[in-house]
Amino acid sequence: MRNLAFLVAVLFFACNSSKKPDEQAFLDSLDSTTVEGPAISEEVISSIIQQIPSPLEISVLLKESGTKYDKNFLNSSDNLSKYNSNYSKSLNLGIYGTDLGYTNIYEQNQDGLDYMAAIKELADGLSIGQFFDIETIGRLATNSKNLDSLLLITTQNFNSINHYLQEQDRANLSVLLLTGGWLEAMHITCQVAQKDAGNQELKNTIGEQKIILENIVLLLSFYKEVDQNMASLLEDMQKLQAEYDKIEIVKTYKESTFEIVDGVMVIKDNSTSEIKITDENINNITTLISDIRKNVIS
Repeated sequence: MRNLAFLVAVLFFACNSSKKPDEQAFLDSLDSTTVEGPAISEEVISSIIQQIPSPLEISVLLKESGTKYDKNFLNSSDNLSKYNSNYSKSLNLGIYGTDLGYTNIYEQNQDGLDYMAAIKELADGLSIGQFFDIETIGRLATNSKNLDSLLLITTQNFNSINHYLQEQDRANLSVLLLTGGWLEAMHITCQVAQKDAGNQELKNTIGEQKIILENIVLLLSFYKEVDQNMASLLEDMQKLQAEYDKIEIVKTYKESTFEIVDGVMVIKDNSTSEIKITDENINNITTLISDIRKNVIS
């Protein structure tokens, strides 16, 4: 699976550069308690994002495995009214973004429209709605064929959101967006893997997240002393990490080679990885992720 940008690659949002951020509205919408966290550089967050497989790609994997669309895997858009703090809005914006990507891959347009509306409301509540062009969202949500162009556009959009939040000293929201999207992607994948126990590719996809989870835990740890909610989320993710520590990833190095693709010379990585993961690992990870997600969406 290719490593592509993570969160907004699934949101299908296009950045509207003609609209200027309303900084005062953003400041007015912040929670009353100021979160003073460390300044995490855009480079650090971006480097982690690019290591995380897009939930969009995971949705493609699920569909190609023959798995049928199941709305019960998703966080209902009816839960929107529960999310009143910046913490819950940010996490569930990430979750709904993954859900939108899942509905799009399966061409469930009516469900997709419900998630688009929920996403827009959460984004407006965080005063980052100016980065979300509903007309473009609607157009992209009806066409999942040109994924590479879509991923490029949405990656640029996440960078714009992240840069804006950095300027407002709110990098914590970027971390929560990322975490929510990853959590939902893993929840859906684990649920499918439980029903398709013989699918080794799904098991490997779950096992590969060991390294990604380490990076997410690192990001959350930057805020454990200044944000009680993020400290609590960190504890939960560390319990999940303890289960992931039981999984072994063995990488076999092979020298890279050059290939010509569409007239362009590219480097092919010939190294391989073996994921040593058991059914017990899958069951335990599924239970832990389900518990964490339940706390986030409730």
